Amino acid sequence: MSQVDYPRQVKELILHLKKLPGIGPRGAERIAIWLLQQDGGVAQSFAATVEKARGEVWECGVCGFFSTEQGCPICDGSGRDETVLCVVEQPTDILPLERSGAFRGHYHALRGKISPLDNVGPDDLRIGELMDRLKKGAFEEVILALGADVEGEATSNYLVEVLENEGLKITRLAMGIPVGGGLESADELTLFRAVQGRTALGRGGS
Repeated sequence: MSQVDYPRQVKELILHLKKLPGIGPRGAERIAIWLLQQDGGVAQSFAATVEKARGEVWECGVCGFFSTEQGCPICDGSGRDETVLCVVEQPTDILPLERSGAFRGHYHALRGKISPLDNVGPDDLRIGELMDRLKKGAFEEVILALGADVEGEATSNYLVEVLENEGLKITRLAMGIPVGGGLESADELTLFRAVQGRTALGRGGS
């Protein structure tokens, strides 16, 4: 006797949900079943909301944060320090720093980090865009706010090498970010202290 399984349509839904960050097989299965057990309006509203967000929100071509037809809240914001640029891995890393209140300069999201095991090299990140911004802008300091894991360290070291001859002060967040973790895993007080106590790197930072 053949083993009973979900219908093909349900398995396809579970498969797509498993692709979401932080969702494992069991979690994807629970979400799929929950969606199917709701009335049709819930699923339709969910799908419409995703589609609406996908069509009305895009990546800012300058900093990499989320932009809408109203513009980018970072690049278009007033009262920011035009001389300091903070480099982060992902656009989601910007919000923890903003909420800490410790930094009021500009940001640049790389959209990842160097990871040879995942076939991600410098050319796969927004490093070229970073260099263009630094050449055109009035920046005097670059803060590296990358993760404390192996890939984050490798990315920081690479950036120090390419930025050392640009005549900029290069700093990094002070210790306090959990080892192996990113900015999203640190509380606001830790981030505030990390920004305030940032340390110099390379010849340009001395």
